[in-house]
Amino acid sequence: LRLVEIGGDSVQPGGSLRLSCAASGPSFEYYALGWFRQAPGKEREGVICVDSRGTSTIYVDSVKGRFTISRDNGRNTVLLQMDSLQPEDTAVYYCAADSSCTAWRTGVPEYWGQGTQVTVFS
Repeated sequence: LRLVEIGGDSVQPGGSLRLSCAASGPSFEYYALGWFRQAPGKEREGVICVDSRGTSTIYVDSVKGRFTISRDNGRNTVLLQMDSLQPEDTAVYYCAADSSCTAWRTGVPEYWGQGTQVTVFS
């Protein structure tokens, strides 16, 4: 499975961004999909995942109520809507795929995108 992210940008605090991840490869609809991020000087962390049934899970408390994930199996895409962005959301965001959202806890999903930079500046 090949994953390509687009949508990273620089925004002011309180702004919104939408990241898109396009996947190419077979059986897209059977994968759990989601996003990791890595802030400068910090370890990469699992942020949010949506499983093959469409159930989403957030793994970072600070994004609850602000980040929403959705998937479109017809277009082989997964979207991350980020609202009320804060400077601490600044990171490289990586799309990822695995057979299960468990990989977002272990940190080792099977497939990765190349990453896209999100910068929230004052």
